Amino acid sequence: GGREFHPCRSSLWQRLGQQTKNGKTCSQCWVLFGMNSALSIVPRTLSLPLLCVVVSPAAERLRYILGDEDDAPTPTLFTEMDTLQHEGGELEWRESARWVKFEEKVEEGGERWSKPHVSTLSLHSLFELRTCLQTGSILLDLEGYSLPQIVDEVVERQVEDGLLAPELREKVVFVLLRKHRHQTKKPIHRSLADIGKSSSTSECLSVCVSTYHSQSRSMNDISDAPSTDQLKNKFMKKIPRDAEASNVLVGEVDFLEKPFVAFVRLAQATTLGGLTEVPVPTRFLFVLLGPQGKSKSYNEIGRAIATLMVDDLFSDVAYKARDREDLIAGIDEFLDEVIVLPPGEWDPKIRIEPPKKVPSADMRKSVFSLNELGQMNGTAGGGGGSGESLDGRFCGGLFLDIKRKLPWLLSDFYDAFHIQSISAVLFIYLGCITNAITFGGLLGDATDNYQGVMESFLGTALAGVVFCCFGGQPLIILSSTGPILIFEKLLYEFSKSNSIDYMELRLWIGLHSCFQCLVLVATDASYIIKYITRFTEEGFSSLISFIFISDAIKKMAGSFKYYPINRGYNPDYVTMYKCDCQAPTQGNISLLSKKLHSLSTSVPQLNGTALDWSQLSKKECLKYGGSLVGNSCKYVPDLALMSFILFFGTYSMTITLKKFKFSRYFPTKCRTLISDFAIIISILVFCTLDYLLNLDTPKLHVPTEIKVPDSPCRGWIVKPFGKNPWWMYLASFVPALLVTILIFMDQQISAVIVNRKENKLKKGCGYHLDLFWVGILMATCSFLGLPWYVAATVISIAHIDSLKMESESSAPGEQPQFLGVREQRLTGILVFVLTGVSIFLAPVLQFIPMPVLYGVFLYMGVASLGGIQFWDRIKLFLMPLKHQPDFTYLRHVPLRKVHLFTLVQIICLAVLWILKSTVAAIVFPVMILGLMVVRKMLDLVFSQHDLAWLDDILPEKDKKKKEDEKKKKDRKKSKGQDDDSNEEVRKMSLCTLIHVERIVYSCYYGHSANTTQ
Repeated sequence: GGREFHPCRSSLWQRLGQQTKNGKTCSQCWVLFGMNSALSIVPRTLSLPLLCVVVSPAAERLRYILGDEDDAPTPTLFTEMDTLQHEGGELEWRESARWVKFEEKVEEGGERWSKPHVSTLSLHSLFELRTCLQTGSILLDLEGYSLPQIVDEVVERQVEDGLLAPELREKVVFVLLRKHRHQTKKPIHRSLADIGKSSSTSECLSVCVSTYHSQSRSMNDISDAPSTDQLKNKFMKKIPRDAEASNVLVGEVDFLEKPFVAFVRLAQATTLGGLTEVPVPTRFLFVLLGPQGKSKSYNEIGRAIATLMVDDLFSDVAYKARDREDLIAGIDEFLDEVIVLPPGEWDPKIRIEPPKKVPSADMRKSVFSLNELGQMNGTAGGGGGSGESLDGRFCGGLFLDIKRKLPWLLSDFYDAFHIQSISAVLFIYLGCITNAITFGGLLGDATDNYQGVMESFLGTALAGVVFCCFGGQPLIILSSTGPILIFEKLLYEFSKSNSIDYMELRLWIGLHSCFQCLVLVATDASYIIKYITRFTEEGFSSLISFIFISDAIKKMAGSFKYYPINRGYNPDYVTMYKCDCQAPTQGNISLLSKKLHSLSTSVPQLNGTALDWSQLSKKECLKYGGSLVGNSCKYVPDLALMSFILFFGTYSMTITLKKFKFSRYFPTKCRTLISDFAIIISILVFCTLDYLLNLDTPKLHVPTEIKVPDSPCRGWIVKPFGKNPWWMYLASFVPALLVTILIFMDQQISAVIVNRKENKLKKGCGYHLDLFWVGILMATCSFLGLPWYVAATVISIAHIDSLKMESESSAPGEQPQFLGVREQRLTGILVFVLTGVSIFLAPVLQFIPMPVLYGVFLYMGVASLGGIQFWDRIKLFLMPLKHQPDFTYLRHVPLRKVHLFTLVQIICLAVLWILKSTVAAIVFPVMILGLMVVRKMLDLVFSQHDLAWLDDILPEKDKKKKEDEKKKKDRKKSKGQDDDSNEEVRKMSLCTLIHVERIVYSCYYGHSANTTQ
């Protein structure tokens, strides 16, 4: 080990060394003393090649105590420290600090708690605590059910051990049974007559002890039932359920000449009335009373034991300790891990903020677990963990998905009953209808209204409801995508130029694509997702995020084109600005007559002779064929600037409110509620602002009725035969193959991103089941003439983010822990039902300005970049080395290789962006496959170690590694049957070592060891 010999352990090892020299050890064992004076006893007959075990004596003892993995986990401890105080001539125990995970102390004013902070202890106080436990009374598994009974037992033990004079018994009991005043209660206000007076401890005791025998125990404010203040204490929400309490009582009195120290562990946790500020049963009690003049030292010792009690490892030791030496060993282990700060380089008055991520105690505990011995460290990094395997049977993967999802069917509905689901529904609904309107309008322009906004709304509702009800991953949101829009545009142009019926050709392409998807499902082709690593995920999701961001900015920039800023406007020339409606020329009179004739029924007062052109509005003038003349005719208010305010305001307010959860304002529940409804609040605020200003900003246009499609050449059902030649039904198989690749890659990559292990999904994935329903919906939408739908990556990520759950009861100062996602089907179903009935909500939706929805789109794009490692690595290019964050992969991979890996991803993303922006976008799905090929080629440039940290290891690499290990084992077996693997020898050696050590320690300390063969 190379560490110095610990002076506190010298006597133990001298005694063990004497036993060894006297020949009292087993004849089958030999003893090794390392530089750390650690003992290792190994059977002579056991060969241990390259084995060196050097552990501290404290670790050896704790391994014996904590080595049993079958024990139930110990409860969380809430620790409260009370100090003895004078108030109004009376003694009382006043709460001064408390711990759940971090320390909170009562400020000097006595009216508020401090912020939670990391406890800073003096090394001297820890050694004094160690001495206190060595010399004081230790009562383990005491049968006590009330505080007076426990106090009597403790005092009686002190008297029996000669640590307390019998004549002081009543005084100590009286002090320990004084009233406990907690920070939640109002302080005692003394009368005016008492101001300026003070009473010594002896004066108080002389008055109170004289009447001690005449008072009953109930008169000392000791009650077994929790008080009303305890039951109403809101601090209980911060304490985990089934927690137990540890009470620390410290104070100084003038009738003791040496400290009174006792450590008590009750056999059963018991509620001791007002002893604790919250109604939590007490398990441990530490008492320290001492002579006057050392209150600061007593207080530091109390803080030391309180900090130890909330330490994960020491609390386990306290629960399982069998004697005094076990507790001392727990303190020694704590001292082994303590970090000392030089006094001249740090101010102890500074309170250390709790870390954002508290390190787990599992590594410390694993040292004392037999099950952990002999286990080698795993390889760094590791794959995405999709959970898919090649079944080999016909539709085997589909049946496994159904079998996996059926047990969760009921919970998929009742798990949605939470207020967070309301926020998620409204947020995703607005994103879906905006997407449906945008793509519906573009699709109508590309296909001459064969498909439009109405079809987009109905198709989104139909496909979304079916998929969320029966799909394998209901958190995925289906929508139209850019590549599908481009394919539809090219297909329509091809059909129009070759006199082919577009809807019939599209129907057959959809049917062929459906068949191909079902073939992929039957053959378990979704197994290919094993090869979709972080490299491919990040490239695809980054591209979609940048598309959302760029589209939002482009649409916002378009407002400046339609509503230009009036740069030449001069308020001094306002009297010169005018605009008149001029009558049409003689050639347009006949056209005017026709228009007036058509309007004669609805507007009888307008006729060709009595029309006053100077009284017409701008719209009426242009409608009747007139022309606008004047230098103010083109003037419009600065709608572009107003639109930008709505756009950027919605985005920035949403970002701010989302982060409001981590601010210091308002209670936690209020902050969480504001954060969950951040998007809805932002939309309502800026819609209200737009309504109050009453400017003609572009608004959301929603269909107001369900009607037959606008194109006269089609109905609600597309007929499969009669308009195209027969060979077209077969030839459509080729373009259908391209659509299938597009659908497959888009759907499965989005599903991999949703199912990534960082989201902590518990109900499993369903890649085959998802693809099955996407294929069925392809055929259904083709028959109904509705758009095709596939997983929308960004909206699905937004759906995940809006349903994330965090721990409710977290210790003060501890960041809430991410628990997972609220996995259910109801939010998706409600989103798409609302989308379908949006035509009935048109009177309300028409008040939403489009710039507000563009701001929502911008937020969705930016938010989806937040959890992408690729984006973090891009920012490293702009950071000096000393200012770079402490990312884990930067500890293991050289920075130049990190930059090279990032540069490859940037180049791939740029190629995809160029393809997306041209007519070549139709081969976009093929280029997604190209990302997987590029990732395969990276194995030639980077080592597997580097790729394990920057990406995931490809499956065949793991397979090859396992095959190599198997070959090595086969070669070892061929040399001889008696030659076992090194790993098994190591495990057996260490287990035997600990087993023998347990026997030696048990014999030495007089305990019976439970040895088994």
